[in-house]
Amino acid sequence: MNPLRPSLAKVLAIVLFGLAAVAGSVAHAQSQTAAQQPAPAKEQRSEYVLGSGDVVRVTVFQNPDLTLETRLSETGQISYPLLGQINLGGMSVAQAERRIADGLRSGNFVRQPQVNILVVQVRGNQVSVLGNVNRPGRYPLELADTRLTDVLAAAGGVSQGGSDIVTVVGTRNGRPFRTEVDLPGAFQAAQRTNDLVLANGDVIYVDRVPTVFIYGEVQRPGVIRLERGMTVMQALATGGGLTQRGTEKGMRVHRRGPDGKVQVLQPAMDDPVRDGDVVYVRESLF
Repeated sequence: MNPLRPSLAKVLAIVLFGLAAVAGSVAHAQSQTAAQQPAPAKEQRSEYVLGSGDVVRVTVFQNPDLTLETRLSETGQISYPLLGQINLGGMSVAQAERRIADGLRSGNFVRQPQVNILVVQVRGNQVSVLGNVNRPGRYPLELADTRLTDVLAAAGGVSQGGSDIVTVVGTRNGRPFRTEVDLPGAFQAAQRTNDLVLANGDVIYVDRVPTVFIYGEVQRPGVIRLERGMTVMQALATGGGLTQRGTEKGMRVHRRGPDGKVQVLQPAMDDPVRDGDVVYVRESLF
């Protein structure tokens, strides 16, 4: 029997044990690193803020006599049993629950009150959506940071004849507020920085889509949608192009100026067209 074989077996056992220990240490370090990494942050949405006209139902656990369904007054107050007038306007639902609970506790009416508030009807924070949308009307701001695209989605989106530019009118910090929002631009940034956060009383108006009129010697005369940066050539192409009798030399653009007067222009094919332009293609004389 070879005396070296037992020693070789011991060496192999030691090596295998060392490898197992190293693997265990690496796995432990990786698990600690993963545990230390912060969890991906979730998007935080602000709670709904109560406003005048909102209808709320207040319940207190195991105290049915304190159940109340009421409407916030113009000053944002409600009349609650045992507590009298309480101002809840401008508070989130959680803050309003704590205010009522603190009042019941400090007045020794309920030892450990568990208050729940349910917003039955949203009347205090609303915006109006008008113009070329599929379902115009008044819509609630169910969250404090409700954005323009959220309300437009609730209104069924912009209709087929609606513009990409949306006008929002309201008040900010007590002053009149008006802005125009480019809807396609609202989706270009990942942070939705161009997507306006709405406020109570805002009016959203979607105008008609800009149009150009083409007639004369074109294949499909009529009204076409004015796309961004559209040129005379692109407008004619949208109308199917010129007929065999049409001529570029006889083309005219009728455009209304700021003073309301109509100007007759002889454009080049790469000149831009504007909203309301009338492109007329004459018949060739030869």
